[in-house]
Amino acid sequence: MTEIKVDVAQLEAEGEHAADYLEELLDIADLDGDIDIDVDGDRASVAIVVEESSRQLERLVGRDGEVLDALQELTRLAVQNQTGERSRLMLDVAGYRAERRAELTALTEAAIAQVKESGEPVELEPMNPFERKVCHDVVAAAGLFSDSAGVAPKRYVVVYASAPVEADDAAAEADGAEQA
Repeated sequence: MTEIKVDVAQLEAEGEHAADYLEELLDIADLDGDIDIDVDGDRASVAIVVEESSRQLERLVGRDGEVLDALQELTRLAVQNQTGERSRLMLDVAGYRAERRAELTALTEAAIAQVKESGEPVELEPMNPFERKVCHDVVAAAGLFSDSAGVAPKRYVVVYASAPVEADDAAAEADGAEQA
């Protein structure tokens, strides 16, 4: 397995560029919020945070995080414009992604328990790429297997007890069995 080399200084610079862009956006929209910058694994992580009692940033999240996803892409483009490099930064607004991660972890753990009990695959609800990644990570940590199926925007995660046999692999195994 190839080890990914992380340039923390580059990721911190991405976070700074993103923070500058987001601060301008907040000023234009006349919204209050503080920007937190961090490095999470191999990507910059930026969060717009507010006091717990404030709900003013909800419109930057939108229904099911749709506005947040769009804002993240715009922020990535702004960072790319500054650095000349594609950015994989993650953006959170008012703790939405953190809360969603906790919900998805619980949902996936329930599916894992069901798969372990029955041995049958379990399909989860359709999700965006961030949500599917969270589920795949939880499944891998539990020692099970998962795959994405379907077509966007209705792609979903399937949890398996063992590695799924692909259709081509199954056909090759059947051909091999017939020849033996």
